[in-house]
Amino acid sequence: MKQLIIAVKVTILFTLITGLAYPLVVTGLARVLFPHQANGSLIQAQGKPVGSSLIGQKFTRPEYFHGRPDGYDGLSSGGSNLGPTSQKLVDRVRDDAKKFRAENPQASGPIPADSLTASGSGLDPHISPGAAEAQIGRVALARSLSPERLRQLVAAHTEGRTFGLLGEPRVNVLELNLALDQAAPLHK
Repeated sequence: MKQLIIAVKVTILFTLITGLAYPLVVTGLARVLFPHQANGSLIQAQGKPVGSSLIGQKFTRPEYFHGRPDGYDGLSSGGSNLGPTSQKLVDRVRDDAKKFRAENPQASGPIPADSLTASGSGLDPHISPGAAEAQIGRVALARSLSPERLRQLVAAHTEGRTFGLLGEPRVNVLELNLALDQAAPLHK
């Protein structure tokens, strides 16, 4: 009986330490040291949160840059697990390529891979600078902006490799589209 009481006391003690004290300390430190990230890396527009820099949103209108062909559904995040020999994947990519060409008739050359392939999470907020470049003609026409002005916006919103060596250069689609709305507001 004595061993059981000791075991219960130790369980309660470690539950309080690891289940309550440690998470509160870590959360408190995160809020102090990294307040933007601890609060979801929210992006504000006109004083209101419009999204997170970590989770993509689906843009379909011609006057906006479009992200990857992801589902952007946080409740069902994840890859399709379709392999390279999957006919379903081949059909989806073929359909996405036709859609891309129809939406971006000014784009010449090969379609950037990230315009046809979904991300592993289905929530990727970024596209490659090449994918943004391929959409400039459509957005310029829809916004009555010069392609050069759009290239400047894309360049200003292109993030380099993390720590100068990890990953690839990328463009956050939400941040780019918000900058686009500031540079050339849509008339409703």
